[in-house]
Amino acid sequence: MKLRYVFAAVAVACGLSAQADDLKDLRIGTDATYEPFEYKSPEGKLVGFEIDLANALCAEMKRNCVFVESPWDGIVPSLLAKKYDVIISGMTVTDQRRKTVAFSDKITDIPYRVIVKRGSGLDGSPASLKGKKMGVLKGSTEADYIDKYYVKAGATVQTYGSTQDSYLDLVSGRTDAILGNLVEMKAGFLSKPEGKAFEFAPHEVKDPVILGYGTGAAMRKQDKQLMADFNAALKAIRAQGVYQKIAAKYFDFDVYGK
Repeated sequence: MKLRYVFAAVAVACGLSAQADDLKDLRIGTDATYEPFEYKSPEGKLVGFEIDLANALCAEMKRNCVFVESPWDGIVPSLLAKKYDVIISGMTVTDQRRKTVAFSDKITDIPYRVIVKRGSGLDGSPASLKGKKMGVLKGSTEADYIDKYYVKAGATVQTYGSTQDSYLDLVSGRTDAILGNLVEMKAGFLSKPEGKAFEFAPHEVKDPVILGYGTGAAMRKQDKQLMADFNAALKAIRAQGVYQKIAAKYFDFDVYGK
C-alpha cells in the first residue's frame, strides 16, 4: 500500500519536472552595455530593468528566457540570422527600422538629451556645437539625429560601439558632447564619480520621425504568433502591476509615458 503511494508521488514529481523541462526557450538578444536597462553586475551577471522585464514576460508566456549578448551594431543582423528570437535592448521604434523588423507594443518612452561639461558654455544646440566633436552610439537613432542636425550645423561626429566608450572620451576631452537616452546617461554616467563635472544641456532634443515612438521588442516579421504572445504577455503584466513594480526598482518616474 505504502509502495503504491511512493510510486504515485514519484510519478507526480516526474511529471512536474517534465513540465519544467518542456518550457520552450525564448532566445533574447541584448547589448549589455546600457545601464540601467541591461548591463553586467560586478559578478558578471546580466541585470537591469529589461532583463527583469524579459523574465516576467517569459514567465507569463510560460517560456524559458535565454539571453544572448550581441554588440549593438550587429544586433539586428543577428536577429535576422536567427541567432535569437527577439531583441529586448532599449531599441527605439522608428519607421526606418520597421522596414526590416516588426516591433511589439511599447515598452518605454524616454526622452533624449545632450551632455556637456559644466561651465563649457555649450547649451547643446546645433549652433553651439559648430566646430565641436559629438559622441554617439554607432547605429543608433541618436546617430541619425546628429547627422541631420549637428553635422549640418558644422559639428563632427565620433561613433562608438558602446556608451561606456563615449563616456571615456568625454571625460578625457576627446569629445565635447554626447547625445543619448536620458535615463541611461543619468544612471550610467552622470550619477557616477566620473560624471560629476558634466550635466545635461538645456537644449530640447525632439524629432519623432528620427527618434521614434518609444522603445519596443524587435522580432522577425514572419514570427506573428510570437508577436501576438509577447504583446498579450506585456498587456497582462501591466494589468497585474508587475511592470510597474519592476520599473520602480530602477526609475523614480514613469518610463512608460502616455
